[in-house]
Amino acid sequence: MAALRRKFGEDYQVVNTTNNRAPTFNSAPGKKKRQRFVEKNGRCNVQHGNLGGETSRYLSDLFTTLVDLKWRWNLLIFILTYTIAWLVMASMWWVIAYIRGDLTHGRDPSYTPCVANVYNFPSAFLFFIETEATIGYGHRYITEKCPEGIILFLFQSLLGSIVDAFLIGCMFIKMSQPKKRAETLMFSQDAVISQRDGKMCLMFRVGNLRNSHMVSAQIRCKVIKSRQTPEGEFLPLDQCELDVGFGTGADQLFLVSPLTICHEINTKSPFFDLSQRSLMNEQFEIVVILEGIVETTGMTCQARTSYTEDEVLWGHRFLPVMSLEEGFFRVDYSQFHNTFEVNTPPYSIREFEEKNSLPSPVSTPTQALTGDSYGARRDRVFSVDCINAVEERNRHGGGGGRLPSKLQRISSSGKEDLQRKVLLLNSQHSEKACSTGDLPLKLQRLSSSVVNEAETRLQLKSLKVGFEPMTQSTGDLYQQSLQPTPCPSPMPMHSPLLSGGRPEDKLPAKLRKMAADR
Repeated sequence: MAALRRKFGEDYQVVNTTNNRAPTFNSAPGKKKRQRFVEKNGRCNVQHGNLGGETSRYLSDLFTTLVDLKWRWNLLIFILTYTIAWLVMASMWWVIAYIRGDLTHGRDPSYTPCVANVYNFPSAFLFFIETEATIGYGHRYITEKCPEGIILFLFQSLLGSIVDAFLIGCMFIKMSQPKKRAETLMFSQDAVISQRDGKMCLMFRVGNLRNSHMVSAQIRCKVIKSRQTPEGEFLPLDQCELDVGFGTGADQLFLVSPLTICHEINTKSPFFDLSQRSLMNEQFEIVVILEGIVETTGMTCQARTSYTEDEVLWGHRFLPVMSLEEGFFRVDYSQFHNTFEVNTPPYSIREFEEKNSLPSPVSTPTQALTGDSYGARRDRVFSVDCINAVEERNRHGGGGGRLPSKLQRISSSGKEDLQRKVLLLNSQHSEKACSTGDLPLKLQRLSSSVVNEAETRLQLKSLKVGFEPMTQSTGDLYQQSLQPTPCPSPMPMHSPLLSGGRPEDKLPAKLRKMAADR
């Protein structure tokens, strides 16, 4: 046990074995043991009755009927058949000798009997045995003066060959049946339910005690459980297939060492609603069928066993039986049936899926935005505020004078187009930053030619934090605009804008000419 704890950890402690089993949660106290459909040794617990006139079908297949009989009946039939056949044939030879008068004149040297040296029934019986067994002592023999004896001798040879072939063949098939080979195929006493690879599984163990292999070994499982259809029909002992890897090829076994057969409990499994508590009230039987070809004889062998609900242990796992020795692997069959308890959820797979499908109480529509949603919303707000910051800076900039109406219309349409593009980019939940690189080339040229470059155009600079470059987004520009920045020098009192001068005087010559023409 100490080695087991070192191998599996302190959470895996042996609490249950087959030899010394303590009462567990899934074994109801005082529960009456119910009738099994298939015994643990594989015998089907079914008897056929009230056959009526159908018993004649057994005689139509007499050879199979004799093979299926028990050994004591086979031996009795074997002895009686040969004894009766020998007595009948000996009687026929005695009758021939009696009719011909060989019994009274047999000792006369001048008389030629049908069978020489046959004087009574014992001598006729010995003649038949010597002829049937081809012993031929030479003292008793058939003569050419007896045609009826020749015909009886041919009939005896044919009948003897038929009886020998039938009875000896029956005994040979009876002895070579692979039923005894199935007794060297082991199944675990209990099945277990626990987690494997993150999935809830029903598992049991199989093993081969002989060194000869089972060729093309395949395993199948059936769940036998009574149920009622939606139409109200009651189906007693309804059989349902249990998937043990038919789609993946896991049902094809290489049975040279004990293997653990695994059935994944999912939505298609008949145990989808089975939990640790409901196992106490369930009534089912799992029939396991292992088939394969015996390597030495080439005959098909089938081994069977079954597990009732009382033999299914929830939250258990099989003890390991394989160990590495010097030059070979060793199997310890003393631990073949033993299990140990592991941490296993007590609820069914349906309850587990329903529990995971329920929404979390903190995941409400009114919760605070966190993570990506918060960042996306922040980008949308900052993108719109970025436009307001540009407008504010253009409105209060030092060189921002009144433009001609044509240029104002172009500038205002460009701003509206810019707002629509920014909102469209953010509505698609993209992570692109709002920068002048996203603006159309035409608007960039207009902004650079109309507005004062030193105070109206946004400067997107590349900042270096440590050794990683990071491009400033418009949200960062907006946060920087909130921080105190050096304000432009106050406008002198003699400025043309304050003194009532015309703003066209500050424009370039080409723009002044356009204003004058207008």
